Amino acid sequence: MACNSDTERAAAASASQSSSSPLLTSQDHQSAASPAAEVAEPPVFDSSSSIVTNSEDNPSPPSTELEIPIGWPPDGKLSLNWIRNLMSVFDWASRNIKPTQLPDVFPVEVFDSLVLCASKILHKEPNCVAIDNLGSESTVVVVGDLHGQLHDLVFLLHDAGFPSENRFFVFNGDYVDRGAWGLESFLILLAWKVFFPRNVYLLRGNHESKYCTSVYGFEKEVLTKYSDRGKHVYRKCLGCFEGLPLASIVGKHVYTAHGGIFRHIPATPKRSKGKKNRKIAFSPEPSSLSIGSFEELNKARRSVLDPPWEGSNLIPGDVLWSDPSMTPGLSPNKERGIGLLWGPDCTDNFLKKFQLKLIIRSHEGPDAREKRPGLGGMDEGYTIDHIVESGKLITLFSAPDYPQFQGTEERYRNKGAYIVLGPPNFDNPVFHSFEAITPRPKANAFYNFEEVIDSDEELDLASMVTSP
Repeated sequence: MACNSDTERAAAASASQSSSSPLLTSQDHQSAASPAAEVAEPPVFDSSSSIVTNSEDNPSPPSTELEIPIGWPPDGKLSLNWIRNLMSVFDWASRNIKPTQLPDVFPVEVFDSLVLCASKILHKEPNCVAIDNLGSESTVVVVGDLHGQLHDLVFLLHDAGFPSENRFFVFNGDYVDRGAWGLESFLILLAWKVFFPRNVYLLRGNHESKYCTSVYGFEKEVLTKYSDRGKHVYRKCLGCFEGLPLASIVGKHVYTAHGGIFRHIPATPKRSKGKKNRKIAFSPEPSSLSIGSFEELNKARRSVLDPPWEGSNLIPGDVLWSDPSMTPGLSPNKERGIGLLWGPDCTDNFLKKFQLKLIIRSHEGPDAREKRPGLGGMDEGYTIDHIVESGKLITLFSAPDYPQFQGTEERYRNKGAYIVLGPPNFDNPVFHSFEAITPRPKANAFYNFEEVIDSDEELDLASMVTSP
């Protein structure tokens, strides 16, 4: 199977940059969202708006018809138009067809081809990707949690500008769960990764795991949408999650990861001769905790979805699950039962140790921040948690009006945000907050949101250690 070459991507880059006129605006959705229907008329697409409606609802002549069902390109090479069509078809499908009809617009064979191409790229990337091929015209867009909020993702991509030769994207994980369109959101990002593998980076979040997706809806979403092929599609998604890198360094001065910093793992003593079957458990005391190195991070085993959080697997657990604190020091994250809590002194030490200026992490939405005294809320989609001598620590959350399904009438109504980093040093964050696209198409939750806890705390960690 052929995937895109660098030459073909470069040829499409100018076209990608020319797509700066947004196809999607909040106002468009507020004025023209169409209700869901069991049987929809053939869709049409007006290039001045991403709203796809039935032809009878659109009085103006369509400029382009959507290509449904989506087919895999005969040469196996994605184009900008293919991705734009994919985004528009998913938007239309979310408003006009039942979830069980998704295979009619995105066949499982196309899913297989896309995931295979993306997985080949992802599995070759190191645990911590270096984004250093930046020029004087480059910008880097950093994105936080998305949680299956398809319409907000599509808005963000248009608002920030599509990936291009000079516009890089770093996504900080948590693409799925809780929202009704985790699969569509993840597939859109995989398509961009295949099209621009050196300009789009997809990091792993704690929800890209077997345990979380079984609790917070993604597994049920996939099984519902692809019915008899659902188990196959879900397994392929889990395999793709295994390949997602854990962190990135942007330029030379910015570290991004879903949860945050990570610990040093002291070397375990060598086994004595004649005791081959003896297992050595390592569980460091809190007083012995110290910040790890990037050499350790890159040696960590990321190809497990739900490891026991011990030994060498502690580092992925830290990167995906840790949280900042206003209390100095490095300690186990007892609130989550996994990962670390680190104070401003640790942020300063981490930045100083690795000559960094900025940490951008995600992982905490308005529900989690409500329970965190001393730290800012998520009303604007970001918080600046630590300001220290060496730089800053920022928490970034890109899912507005989160979570999509809530058991109370009063909602958080938070904004989402993304960050733009620009030359010369790419360490001065420019924040872009945005409102949720409203109204969202009607959808049913794929998990019991009234009973399942909201903020990943008090998890059944024993159940997380799953068999292969």
